[in-house]
Order: sequence, then C-alpha cells, then structure tokens
Amino acid sequence: MHIPTRWGLFFWLGVLATSLFANAATVPEPERERTPARPQRSVFQDPASAQVIVKFRASSTLRQAQATRSALRQDNAPQHAAALSTRLRLPLSDGRVLGRHTQSLRGVGLSSAQLAAQLARQPDVEWAVVDERRFVRSAPNDPYFGPIAAPTTPAVGQWYLRPPDSTLVSAINALGAWSLSRGSAQVTVAVLDTGVRLDHPDLVSKLRPGYDFVSDTDDAKDGTARDDDASDPGDYAQRGECGSYQFVASSWHGTQVAGIVGAATDNGLGIAGVGRDVMVLPVRVLGACGGTDSDIIAGMRWAAGLSSDLGGANTVINQHPAKVINLSLGSATTCSQAYIDVLQELTAASVTVVVAAGNEAGLRTDSPANCPGALAVAGLRHLGTKVGFSNVGPEIAIAAPGGNCVNRTGACLYPIMTTSNAGRTAPQASTYTDSYDATVGTSFAAPQVSGTVGLMLSLNPKLSPADIRAKLQATARTFPTSGAAPEVQQCQAPSATEQLECYCTSTTCGAGMLDAAAALAAVVATPIARIRVDTSALQSSKSVFLNAAGSGAPPDRSITGYQWTQLSGQEVGAFVGTTTSAQATVVFVGTTGSVEVQLRVTDNAGASDTARQVLFAGTPPATPAEPAPAPSGGGGGSANAAWMLALLLACGWLWRQRAVALRGAL
Repeated sequence: MHIPTRWGLFFWLGVLATSLFANAATVPEPERERTPARPQRSVFQDPASAQVIVKFRASSTLRQAQATRSALRQDNAPQHAAALSTRLRLPLSDGRVLGRHTQSLRGVGLSSAQLAAQLARQPDVEWAVVDERRFVRSAPNDPYFGPIAAPTTPAVGQWYLRPPDSTLVSAINALGAWSLSRGSAQVTVAVLDTGVRLDHPDLVSKLRPGYDFVSDTDDAKDGTARDDDASDPGDYAQRGECGSYQFVASSWHGTQVAGIVGAATDNGLGIAGVGRDVMVLPVRVLGACGGTDSDIIAGMRWAAGLSSDLGGANTVINQHPAKVINLSLGSATTCSQAYIDVLQELTAASVTVVVAAGNEAGLRTDSPANCPGALAVAGLRHLGTKVGFSNVGPEIAIAAPGGNCVNRTGACLYPIMTTSNAGRTAPQASTYTDSYDATVGTSFAAPQVSGTVGLMLSLNPKLSPADIRAKLQATARTFPTSGAAPEVQQCQAPSATEQLECYCTSTTCGAGMLDAAAALAAVVATPIARIRVDTSALQSSKSVFLNAAGSGAPPDRSITGYQWTQLSGQEVGAFVGTTTSAQATVVFVGTTGSVEVQLRVTDNAGASDTARQVLFAGTPPATPAEPAPAPSGGGGGSANAAWMLALLLACGWLWRQRAVALRGAL
C-alpha cells in the first residue's frame, strides 16, 4: 500500500502509540525529531472481495480462443474473466486492461491473495499479483503541527536549492544548475499523485493537460471515476473510511510535489521549482484511501505515452508524453511482478522513474522504490545525515534533502517549502507550506531529483535512464562522516529494527548527496557512449556486429573518434577488422564463456566517454537464419582481408550458431 504521509495522517496510530513512544525513550529527546507517520498496514481491502493483476502467456489457450471471437477488441487485449470463471468455478469479472497480455480481475467470496494464488497455478498465466493500494509517501503528521491563520515563511526559505555550505551540507545547488540550463518547456515531468490544484498561481502556467485515473468513485471524492480532470478535490477521509489509514485533513500532496518539480520561477511570486521551465503533467492516481496498483500502473503507462487505454471503450491520447515520472508514493512490500514489467517497459521507452524510498524510520526501502529500474531516493537532514524517517537499503540510487525540524515543538527549522492549499478538507485559497504547516519526507526528496533530471534532459534529450543514473551517481557529493551529535552512528543495513538519524553509506542511502549543478555540468562536459548489437546478425553467425551509432555529443558538438577495446575473453573471441569506426565486429572462437568490450567515443572538444558490454557465447538455435551482411569498418568502402575472414568464419560455423546475451546495467 502506498501511504500518504502529510499532516493529514494521525502521527501516532492507536495502539502503536505506546510502543513507538517507548522506543523514542531510548533516543535522546532533542534528537528524535518530528517524522512522517508510519501507519499500520491497511486492512481496507475487503477479505471477501478479490482484486488482482494477471499477465497471460502469449501462447496461452485463452488468448488463442479469444483471437477467434467475433467481438475481438482491436488491440487483442485480454478480457478472460468469463473463461476463468468457468474453469475455476468462481464469480470473476474483467477489470482494466494494463497491456497486451495483462489485465486486472475482480472476484468475490475469497481474498485477493487467494485468487492470485489460484490464478498463478493456471498454465495460461505467467504471473498473478494482488492489486494492492499505494499511498503518498511523506509530509509530517505531527500533532504539534497545525494550521495557523497567518502562515510564516521559514527563516531559511528554500534552503535546499542553495549551494551547500557548512550548515546546509545537503543543499542540491539548483542555483548552480540554472547557470547551465533553466530547463525546457519541451521536457515534461509527470507527477503521479493526488492530483494538483490547477488554479495555484505558481503552477497554472506550468501544467500540461493531465488525467484522473482514480477508478473508485468513493475514493475519488469528485463524484466521478476516471475522467480528464486531474485536479485535487482533497483526500480527506472520515474516521474508519479507509481502515487503519486516513487523513485528518486533506494533504494537497500532489500540489506540493508539483511545486518542487516545476513551480513557476523568476516570476516575482512564491517559490522556485527545481526544474524551472520544465513542464509538469498531473496524473491523479491517489484518492482519499490511497490508490490501487492497477490505477497507478495505468497512469504510468499513459503518462509515458505508451497507452491511451483508460478502461472499457475509453481512450485519450496523451499529447505530452513524459520522459520523467515522479512517484512520491509507496508501501512496505516487496516489488511485485506487475511493477517489474511496467518499469522494464518504461525503461525501454527511455523514461526515467524516480521513486521515494519511504518513511518507516530506517526500515527496508518501500515498493515500488525497491523495484529494478526505479531510481529510488532517500531523505537527508540539512547536515547531510539520514533524516530519521527515511528508509535505507541497497536499492537506493541517491539521496536528497527530505526536510527536518530538529526541534520537537514550535516552528520547523528546515522544512521543504512548496506550493499548497489552505483548505482543511475541500480546496480553499492557494498558499505555501511554512514553518508550521511543514513538508518533510522522502516524497519531497524525490521531486528534487525529478526536477534535476528534467534539467538534464533539457540539455540532452537523448539521455537514457541508464545515462541519467550514471551521471547523477558519478557527480553526487560524498556523505559526511561527522558534524552530527556524538551519539549518531553509521547507518546499518535495513532490518526489522528502526534506525533514526545516522551517517549514510553507499549501501544504505545511495551513491551520495544530489548535486544538481555537477550533474548538469557532466551533461554539458561529456559525450555519451552507447553500444548497440545487431541482433539479426547474432541469430545467424558467430560474428557479433557492434554499433556506436546511438552515442551522442553535447549540444553544438559532434563525435569525431571511436575506439573499441577488448577487456577480457581473448580465448573466447576477438575483434576482426577496424576498431576505430562506429562499427566493429567480434568473432567467437570458443564454445563457452564471454567477451567484454569497451567503446570510447571522443567529441570535437576532446571530451570522451566510455561504455562496456559483455557478450556471452550461447546455445545455437535449431534452425539458423541466413547471416546478415557485415557492415564495413568506416561506413563504406571495400572489404579487406579481416572482413573476409569474419564472413568465412560465420559461414563455416553457421550450424553452430551462437546466441549472445547482453548484460545491461541500471
């Protein structure tokens, strides 16, 4: 479940209060600062009303039968409730389509876990997972905080955007980044959250037309299910309406996240957004009781322009696909196959997905931040130590300021100031968070990274998610190892025991502290090396044809040099032909093992970048295809002796064709 955690949550929940305050007693009083709420796992889902997400095998008998039906959907999308109902003797109904082989299903008379287990045993099913609820991550739910008549701007203002110094150790230096790029309106960052107050004066000119994916009308609080209105009507819930999880007031969480990403800047009003001129796409996936995975995943695919399917016969094309998706939401669960699949799909489409790590006081990273392909973000105090509420884990890529108050009462000293609304339940006047209505949590660390990624893509739209991760991590500043209170220790690997403020390491909080200016400087300073493999050639010979055509240079520069080098596996294979052009060929001479190669590209300013690729010798298929023509070394010209050797080897060993697997890194 993804849990909203602003002042709208009960900070201490019922029976948890006694145990949590008991734990707090073991920490020196001044150091246990206010933290986003960590509610119990919700019991909101009806144990007799099942909700699951199912992926069917491409060759399943269900899909074959569907292909013969006259009422076939145009996209041949799965709708298999009727057939499965007969087979399992259960009343099932079709839910939303989530891909060519994936759909949600509903059932009655059993739990979601029970239905998922039964479906997973079916030969037609590749996987089945519970369609869980997810909730926004972060923001204080402290009883000492409360709305006041005259909000007061914190003395430090937007401290997290300034250059770091001895006090503001974790500040991200957005000021320095803006000297390199103020962002581009051609870059869109999608904020998947509670929706956005479209009338906020600091956001009104920065928003693309979004969509509301909340499908439960009770949760939606706007009188409708899915519709084209992505505004936030408020997520206030009555006591008991959402089980153990609820807001005591509307959070305006999506509006707050959107302001950090891209509030209008240099307009003489309110705050500055990290991404400055980048645009924000509001996608509402969370309502009064959080949001389901099926709504969130559908919103992710629509935000990226991968789907126009809104459920049923409704379709809406997203005219402004996002290359960055911000998910300031999560729950304390493992990563499900549903998220693994959609993140793979988004990564293949060159979409970077930034996710908040969660706020369970140093426990394991939440889902979907713990999923492969997610760029997970931990939260830091102003001094650079892990803020008490932030989760930790090896899945985290980088850390950014999460806001911290230091004191237990009174004005919060270091909140993350952003756009908001003054309404306690329904929307009222547009406003900004302050020292009393403060925003803290990993939800507000993540959009700082998303805004930075938007600036990076403004400089070079060809950056892939892997490029972005590599540059963010390579330029991150080293975590401090001193400066906090004497009792603060080094962060440990996550366990069942909470750990509050601690000194971050690369295995607990990511590669280091976000440095927006350094990340943009890396984009400006260096070209990008990329290796592509001609897969059609791989299916037909022992020759592996490599191509650097996907490499790119910074703006106003061009690639002028290529150098291919073999790093290992000389007994397995070797380069033949030229190694100084955009194309190169490796020929396998061994029957097992791997070859690691490196590509270095150099631009006309003398800057260079490298990429590595591991090629594995594999098992030949039963029926080899015709070999593809080998490319020439310089993009044209006559074949030389080395090329002829490659072709002879390819033909001579055609019957023992090798499949080559590529090891990708994210």
